[in-house]
Amino acid sequence: MPGLLRGVARTAVVAGTATAVSNRVSRRQQGRWAAQQEYQAPEPQPAYAAEPAAPPAADMTSKIEQLKQLAELKAQGVLTEAEFADQKRRLLGS
Repeated sequence: MPGLLRGVARTAVVAGTATAVSNRVSRRQQGRWAAQQEYQAPEPQPAYAAEPAAPPAADMTSKIEQLKQLAELKAQGVLTEAEFADQKRRLLGS
C-alpha cells in the first residue's frame, strides 16, 4: 500500500503543478493580447477631418461669377478700386 500511496501523491503533485503553470501561462497570454489590442486599436478621427478640404466646385463657380460681376461694376465706374479690392477680399475669404 505505501507504493500505491506514493504514486497517488506524485500524480497529485504533478497535476497541481501542471494546473498552476497552465493558469500562469493563460494569464500572461491574456495580458499580452490585451496590450496588443490597446496598441493596435485605431485612433478616432477628429471631427474636422470629416469636412472636405477643398470647397465644392459649385461654390467656386459662384465665386468666379461674383468676381466677374464686381469687375464689370468697377469697369463701369460704379465701384472704386478700394471698394473692389475690399469686396474681392471678402468674397475670397483672405
